[in-house]
Amino acid sequence: MSIITEILAVFVALEFFYIMYLETFAEFFYIMYLETFATTSDKTSQVFQMSKEELSRDSVKTLFKNQGVYNGLISILILLALFVFTSKIAIMILMGYIILVALYGAITSNPKILLMQGGLAILTLISALF
Repeated sequence: MSIITEILAVFVALEFFYIMYLETFAEFFYIMYLETFATTSDKTSQVFQMSKEELSRDSVKTLFKNQGVYNGLISILILLALFVFTSKIAIMILMGYIILVALYGAITSNPKILLMQGGLAILTLISALF
C-alpha cells in the first residue's frame, strides 16, 4: 500500500471522528459529544438546526447516539485496517462503503454530502487503485 493511500486513509478516519464529534475542526471532538451525550443542548440545536423540543424526543436522542457511535466505529475500523491488518483490500472496501453512504446521503438529503463526507474517501480509493 502506498504512503499516499495510508495518509489519505488516516485523514478519512480523522474525518469520521470529526463527523462523530463536531462540524468544525476548531472544536474537533464536539460533534461526537453533541450527538452522543448532549443531544438536547442549545449548541446541538444550533448545529443541527433542530428545535430543543424536537431534540428532546427519545427517538431523536437515540438516533443521534447511534450516529455518533457509527462514525466513531468507522474511524476505528479504518485505523485497524491500516495499522493492525495492513490490508489494502479492507481499506478499499471501507472507502467504497463510505462513498456509497455519502452518495445515498447526497441523493436523499443534501448533494453536498457526497463531497463533504465522501471526498476524502474518493481520493483514498483512487490512490489505493494505483
